[in-house]
Amino acid sequence: MTTAEQINLWRQAPSEDQRLEFKEAKAQFDFRKLQQYCVALANEGGGVLLLGVADKPPRPVVGSKAFPDTVKTAQDLFHAIGFRVDVEAVAHPDGRVVVFHIPPRPLGTAYHLDGKYLMRAGEALVPMSEDHLRRIFAEGEPDWLEEHSITGADPEDVVELLDVQAFFELLKLPYPSDRSGVIDRLLRERLVDPLDGTLAIRRLGALMLARRLEDFPDLARKAPRVVVYTGNNKLETRLDQTGIKGYAVGFRGLVQFVMDQLPQNEVIEDALRKEVKLVPEVVVRELTANALIHQDFTVRGASVMIEIYTNRVEFSNPGEPIVPVERFIDGYQSRNERLADLMRRFGICEEKSSGIDRVVQAAEVYQLPAPDFRAGHHRTVVTLYGPKPFEEMDRNDRVRACYQHCALKWVMAEKMTNQSLRERFHLPEGKAAIASQIIAAATEAGLIKPDEAVGKSRKFARYLPFWA
Repeated sequence: MTTAEQINLWRQAPSEDQRLEFKEAKAQFDFRKLQQYCVALANEGGGVLLLGVADKPPRPVVGSKAFPDTVKTAQDLFHAIGFRVDVEAVAHPDGRVVVFHIPPRPLGTAYHLDGKYLMRAGEALVPMSEDHLRRIFAEGEPDWLEEHSITGADPEDVVELLDVQAFFELLKLPYPSDRSGVIDRLLRERLVDPLDGTLAIRRLGALMLARRLEDFPDLARKAPRVVVYTGNNKLETRLDQTGIKGYAVGFRGLVQFVMDQLPQNEVIEDALRKEVKLVPEVVVRELTANALIHQDFTVRGASVMIEIYTNRVEFSNPGEPIVPVERFIDGYQSRNERLADLMRRFGICEEKSSGIDRVVQAAEVYQLPAPDFRAGHHRTVVTLYGPKPFEEMDRNDRVRACYQHCALKWVMAEKMTNQSLRERFHLPEGKAAIASQIIAAATEAGLIKPDEAVGKSRKFARYLPFWA
């Protein structure tokens, strides 16, 4: 039974999330909307919906007269959506609160309402993407990466197919004195399995350590591909190169290859002209690792692609993102946990959501336009642009940079101000009005909001990302 104290604890949550929803509903609440929220919250792992509580901090209890007969409401809900939701009315000192306890969906099952599979996206209810549904329906099935790529191998075959020398170097471990020590370590890492007196190489092991990915027929199409164009469009291709080695053993070479293909830009620094690459290596490294780690391996006939144009670089991977693109800076959820863990241990990435932060920060340091994160058709695309003067940035460039700067400040436990935004764009104090216009545009777009803690003072105004 829910108590008034428990309701007060929920009210103190930093923000609503996939498992917690507040609605005022002083007089009534639409029953159809209630069904939709129950389905969406169940699909997100279950949660609690409270009527009679304002959804804006400090979330005062306003009381609700909705659904006076909670027993009948629970029965009606069951007949409408097909699963049980517990409903109770709590006598809070400040008013009646109706609490809906929504269970999580079963493993491998997604709930729908009239054929619509719903989920939460911020404050909105939206249909689930095809990728999201596919992941749900695949729950409980064998992990594609953990299945065997090659069976019936002997220790000599394993050492021939996998770059075990690089494997031990990446882990900073001494190379064993004999082959049995090498195989033992691969077995302990669950990259190779004993099978009927022989050895079987898991796809994960092959994908990370293959000397030649083409030796593994089911993985050859998963090799990263670098395409270089002669202009700003796809009309003329100068180079199209597919990777040869596994992700871990070939990562350094892949990054260097991309850097070698990048156009040079002439910049003036300390009154001297010098040539620099279109984008810095730290960004190429982070976005390449990100694309490899977060791809959806169940999408067939698709691979990680790095496309280089004269004015930008696009990094894309199969599969729509698990985390909404506007939350890349502060959110993290790995689609392939074991792969991400190995890449972290190999020193290729950090499994703590700092990669995108570093990309955004580098764009600010090098005065590049803000990266553009997009969810395409079965693909996630990140576009990084070469240097562009502030005067040449359009409204979208400026608003995107403002939002990312605001989010970056938030994850650094700071707040965006007019001054910090001017510093991001290298604008003098005399152009504070221009920075204010950008802030107003980002606020109007719903990407940032004023920090209410500092009141309405324009001089001391601070700004937060919309989800903070």
